[in-house]
Amino acid sequence: MSEPLKAGALTANWRADVPASIVVSLVALPLCLGVALASGAPLFAGLVSGIVGGIVVGLLSRSPLSVSGPAAGLTAIVFAAIEGLGSYDAFLLAVCLAGVMQIGFSFLRAGVLAEFVPSSVITGMLAAIGLILILKQLPHAIGYDGDPVGDMAFGQPDGGNTLSTVANMLRNDIQWGALLVAAISLMFLFWWDKARPKEGPLRFVPGPLVVVAFGVGANAWFQQFMPSLTIAPSHLVAVPIPTSMAGYADLLRLPDFTAVARSAVWIAALTIAIVASLESLLSVKAVDEIDPQRRVTDKNRELLAQGCGNLVAGLLGGIPVTSVIVRSSANVDAGAKSQLSTVLHATWLLASVLLIPVVLNLIPLSALAAVLIATGWKLAKPSLFIERYRQGLTQFIPFVITVVAILFTDLLIGIAIGIAIGLSFVVWRNVQNAVTVIHHGDDVMVRARRNLYFVHKAQLQEALAAIPDGKTVLIDLSATNYVDLDNIDIINAFAKAAPYRNLRVVIKGDARGETSRRITAPLTRARAT
Repeated sequence: MSEPLKAGALTANWRADVPASIVVSLVALPLCLGVALASGAPLFAGLVSGIVGGIVVGLLSRSPLSVSGPAAGLTAIVFAAIEGLGSYDAFLLAVCLAGVMQIGFSFLRAGVLAEFVPSSVITGMLAAIGLILILKQLPHAIGYDGDPVGDMAFGQPDGGNTLSTVANMLRNDIQWGALLVAAISLMFLFWWDKARPKEGPLRFVPGPLVVVAFGVGANAWFQQFMPSLTIAPSHLVAVPIPTSMAGYADLLRLPDFTAVARSAVWIAALTIAIVASLESLLSVKAVDEIDPQRRVTDKNRELLAQGCGNLVAGLLGGIPVTSVIVRSSANVDAGAKSQLSTVLHATWLLASVLLIPVVLNLIPLSALAAVLIATGWKLAKPSLFIERYRQGLTQFIPFVITVVAILFTDLLIGIAIGIAIGLSFVVWRNVQNAVTVIHHGDDVMVRARRNLYFVHKAQLQEALAAIPDGKTVLIDLSATNYVDLDNIDIINAFAKAAPYRNLRVVIKGDARGETSRRITAPLTRARAT
């Protein structure tokens, strides 16, 4: 199990965690702003949630690599809640209440729900997120900003979708400066993954940080020497810049506690609590899958951390937070080792927003798009699909269906579809060959190879009906410890009809004799063994 953040871990991992935290903060910055914009919330609310998610959730969570912040998967819910409640302050109260509910979920030990998701669905979720990252960031890589950076939905408000957005970008004027920065950045990132030295100080240099510095420097060079390639301000990071510290305080909002009696507030809170909890649990489960050390996160503690994070975010004017796979994947990819990276990334966000917002606004979105495209490629690389295919169709089909469903719907609906397909394979495998029939002269053995449920009725009936008249039949239930009433009735009916077919029936019950006691009409019953 993963451990809480301790002083020893800070000393042991700071060389890896500090550079990783800088990379994650650079990735998180435009995502915080983009999610807030897509949610219909103030831009500063996204930054507040990114900082709260890193510091509050990072300190309380026992996930070593998960990074929390405003989630793209909640944008539609947040947008509808703000519109429906008619007041952003009332919405903040719903966020606070959602946090309290999540804390309640942790005490109810609801974190166990994450363990019921098949691994094929989890890897399908990761691959789908990777493909979405690539598709969503391609337009930003060429300077076409058709939707916010943090938008992860396949469908678009104008009735189009992500593929149509990619098609539109090709029909519009390409910002060659942005494309040049993105192309060089991508080539460097893939090269650096292989060329990065294993020893020496350069091993601590994260590729994404070099890419961001290159993007800022390249655009400055374009402005000076090649104005036609200059990246327009609309294609740069856009952090709100108050004129004074008091201006930052004015950007914070407080919940409207007078709205606590409104049923709509409680409905919005419950919706946010359930969806945010599910998304966090699934994200943490996925991060555990890609953790090089394969550490296992305490899911109930994670719900507690997320609940506290949403409570604080709501009190400070932020939008809901969850564990976010995009930032978490970037954290893993950057070589983080512990929660220190998560906490520090929020510290850099806070310091940057307060001290150097002008510098942040020099970063081209195309440089950050290159970082996210490289991360998406690692999540959805072709070898992952080949590996799942080699594991068999029972793994490959739920995996692919999960990928497609998430691409064309959203994260939670896609995962629900993937789980349903996975369960159907479980049922199918359970039904197959549950009953075997062996003929030996005048003797026939009908053997249940596993527990019998209603889904096995047809197979059992077919096996018993195919037995010729005049045989001695052993119905062997010793491999079971449960046979449901439907199958017991079938066995009893067969035993009652045996004299009319000149059959001698022997029933061998399960090890505890439970099945034998339930069967009431056999002609002969073997003692349970």
